[in-house]
Amino acid sequence: MDRLGNIEAFVEVAQLGNFTLAARRLRLSPSALSRRVAQLEHEVGVPLLHRTTRAVRLSEDGRVFFERARAALRELQDAQDATSRLREKPAGLLRVEAPTILGRHVLVPALTRFVARYPDVEVDLSLRDHPLDLASERTDVAVRLGPLDDSGLIARRLGRTKMRVCGAPSYLRRRGTPKTVTALERHERLGYALHGRSMPWRLLDAAKEVDVAPSRRIVVNNAEALIDLAVGGAGLVWVCDFMVAQAQRSGELVEVLASAACVTSPIHAVALPSRSALPKVRVFIDFMAEELAKSGVEVTQPAGRHRGGRAAPP
Repeated sequence: MDRLGNIEAFVEVAQLGNFTLAARRLRLSPSALSRRVAQLEHEVGVPLLHRTTRAVRLSEDGRVFFERARAALRELQDAQDATSRLREKPAGLLRVEAPTILGRHVLVPALTRFVARYPDVEVDLSLRDHPLDLASERTDVAVRLGPLDDSGLIARRLGRTKMRVCGAPSYLRRRGTPKTVTALERHERLGYALHGRSMPWRLLDAAKEVDVAPSRRIVVNNAEALIDLAVGGAGLVWVCDFMVAQAQRSGELVEVLASAACVTSPIHAVALPSRSALPKVRVFIDFMAEELAKSGVEVTQPAGRHRGGRAAPP
């Protein structure tokens, strides 16, 4: 009986609350995963999970076992990583978390190059709209967009993204190119909805920051759809630079009102102190800095290291 494998299977199911998702992450079939958990429950002699057609939740005994098992797996992973660190060769499973929007535009297109460069590293990438706790998820490194909390994590600032106004050449030929922020009133301003509300465009006008409301004609809640609409000539968009870098290179979109861009957001790579020195983590962070530079993001040089949002001693 693979006791360690059974424990890992149970912990994954408990964390995700779903057999199908856990099976996919562990690269097992759902039936094989279910057998592993059943074997573990038989061995410990009590039910660890309550299963329904809609959800999976921990039993009282399962909750106690889960906390101890998760801590034990973390210690085991740290021991394995410490051994790997001695070899100073990037290797093993690298669990990465990133914002969906940054992952899809920057990280996912670059993953093939990363695994080709480091053939002994396996990547488990999780794209999320809301960041989760790195320790509980056993994540090695995460990419964060926006200000950091004082969380005790080791952080390296990779650069910063800037919000830009762009439009398709076909739209600009048809409607003209706005030369001032005020001129935007005569243009279609495609809206991006966050939590049901359209986000205003914050721009610099006569040395003052002003909010410009999007038009009501077209509002979407998906960034890729927003860019597709702009490329198709539906109107102007206000988006992060890395989202439109490819479209700008191909000539599908053109930046307007560049001098009015004023909103920036930092990009960091963060890791637990016990993971930050691992070779597989270090090379991934360096790789991310390279890819961000290619995507049009203003890269921090030299990239700084911080602990919990504060500069750490060198």
